[in-house]
This record gives sequence, structure tokens and C-alpha cells, in this order.
Amino acid sequence: MHRRHDLDWVRILAFALLVPYHVGMYYVSWDWHVKSPQLVPALEPLMILSAPWRLSLLFLVSGVATAFLKAKLPAGFLRQRSWRLLLPLLFGMYVVVPPQAYLELIEKVPGGYHAGYLGFMGQYLQGGDIHCMAPHDCVDGPTWNHLWFVAYLWVYTLALCGCRLLPQSWRDKTARLVRLSSSGPGLLWWPMLWLIAARVLVYPHFPSTHDLTDDAYNHLQYGLMFALGYLLAKVEAPWEQLRHHRHWMLGIALASYVAMIAGYLQFDDLDHIPAGPLAVLHALWGAMEWSAIAAILGYARAWNPKDSPLLRYLTAAIFPFYILHQTVIVVLAHNLKPLRIVPAIEGPLLIVATFALCLLGYEVIRRIGWLRPLFGLKRASNPSPLPDARPLAG
Repeated sequence: MHRRHDLDWVRILAFALLVPYHVGMYYVSWDWHVKSPQLVPALEPLMILSAPWRLSLLFLVSGVATAFLKAKLPAGFLRQRSWRLLLPLLFGMYVVVPPQAYLELIEKVPGGYHAGYLGFMGQYLQGGDIHCMAPHDCVDGPTWNHLWFVAYLWVYTLALCGCRLLPQSWRDKTARLVRLSSSGPGLLWWPMLWLIAARVLVYPHFPSTHDLTDDAYNHLQYGLMFALGYLLAKVEAPWEQLRHHRHWMLGIALASYVAMIAGYLQFDDLDHIPAGPLAVLHALWGAMEWSAIAAILGYARAWNPKDSPLLRYLTAAIFPFYILHQTVIVVLAHNLKPLRIVPAIEGPLLIVATFALCLLGYEVIRRIGWLRPLFGLKRASNPSPLPDARPLAG
């Protein structure tokens, strides 16, 4: 099966969507590292438009990319993936992420945080809680913040390689079952039922933490998506099913979204929704999650884009872009705050500035040999204007 340029574009656009989403986190009422003094709760329904499916989609596409990479590098696959994922993760945790935690302390500690950045780094590197604003609201270190995705991706890759220890007959039967159940209309429904069950039955007891060892709900959804992408990567029939039913799946996604927003608007206190209505809202979340993913993959398949210099450039740039983007947003937002720019102007300014600075950062990174591996890029003494574009992060 040839290189999936449609999925390259899906991956690029899904990562790019993180910028407006995380800028939105600065303005909505939900907790985040830094917060605007001018909250805009009206943005929250717009945030929910992508929240159910955005990261699950990335894990599915990462599973597809893993299948292609594993076929290309059967001997050194795990070593190569570990180098490309763990080195950027560690560098990110100790260099890229700390400014986020530092500015969070400055903004949240009553009376301010006055240790300075060097003093903060001393505490950060020691590990453990640096300061707790409340019993369950602590800034600690070292932490991975938005880079949790990289950690989870490596763990799922490790688990995939560990499956080789299982009897070959078990592996063959499992792969055959998944492919058979996904070659017909079943692909439209059984992942949806899985995600609905996980949201209704597991999420209330094990909500999202991004803590790896205490994150059952996220592993049920992201682990499934990664495995599904891996198993279906080189099978044509499931992708044709998604292409054929893309309009229906888009309709289900939009209907689920509208019903979910209408349901949330019935309650003034979203932290105390009765169990029955809450279960319905969770079911709508799960239905929207898979139907949106299926629709996006179906439309991408129908689009069937060709290779291009722009695609190769963005495919190479997107992982360094991802590593940098949240720190750029936090630093920009914190420093723009004293200007008290109205959110209608400040928000778009943050989005444009983040894209510009991250792409500028990539241009610097790809030209410096020792920096390239720290951001998931291959070593290259003389990188070309349009570098090699393998899906390093997924």
C-alpha cells in the first residue's frame, strides 16, 4: 500500500488545531496554566466541537504511521522510535516545559512567586510538588504537560512490540477479527459502541489525568485508536467504507454535538448533573468522537491529495511545532496580559503569533545539527530547503 498523503494532511491539521484550542483554554472557565482576566465562556461550545475527537484521531493516525515504519525498519524499529520519541520528551520536560510551570506559579500563587527562574529550576529539578494552591492543585516537576502525548505514544509502541511475545496464533486471530469486523459497515459502529461504553462506564470513575499510570479512561480510548490504526493501516476495504459513509458519519457527529450542547445548556452547575442525564451526555460524547473521526478520515480518503513540497515541509515541521506551541502560547499570553487587549483582538493575535514563532523555531532547529534530534528530526549536516518528511511523531 502506498504512502497515505491524505493521512499526512490529517495529522498536520489535527496538530495545527491544537493552537487555537490551547489559545481558547486561556479564555474559557476551565482550569489551565495561565488564565486571561477577561474570560469568554461563550467559547466553550466551540471548544467542545473538537474536544471529543482531536486527540483520538491523532492516536489513530499514529497507529497507521507506526505500521508503515515498522514494516520499513523491522530490526531496529523500537530503538529508532525510542530515540525519536524519548529524547524529545526528556528535552521537552527539562527545557521546553519548565517556563509553563514557572509562569503558572507566578500567576496562581497568592502574593506571587518570587524565587526567580533559577530558584524555580532548582526546585523543579528536585522533583515533587513545588507549590500547592489547594490539596489537589499543585505545580510539580519535572512534568510533561502537553507532551503527555509523546509519552503515551511511546508506551503504546512498546506494548505493540511486546505483543510479539504472545503466541503467533493469538496475534493472527486478533488481527483477523479486527480486520473482518472493520471491512464492512461494522467499522462504523463497533468503535463507537466501545467509546460510548468507555465514556459512560469508566470516565465517571477514572477521569482524564494524563498521568499514564492512573488514566484508565484515556488508555481505553487512545489505546484502541492506536491499535485500530495499526491493524487497518494496509487494508483497503475499511478506508473505502469510511469514504463511502462519510456524509452519514458527519451527520451523526453534528447531531451528537448539537444534542450534547443543548443538554449541557439545561444545567447551571455542570459539576452536579444528575446521573441519568449525565450518562446521556457521555454517550453523545462517545458517539461524536468516533463519527467525527470516521467522517474526517472518509473525507480525507475522498480528497486523495498528492505529494507536494508543501506537504513534505509541513510533515517534517509538525513535531517540532507541536513541542514548542504550548510554551509559546503560555509565554505570549502572560506577557500580553498587562496590555489588557480585548479577547476579540488578543486571541487571533496569539494564534497568528504562535504559528509564526513555532515555524520560525522550526527553521532554526532544522539548521542546527545537534538540535534536530532533540525535536524528533533526523540528524542532517546540511538540511535542504525542503527536508525529508517522514512521520516521526506518529
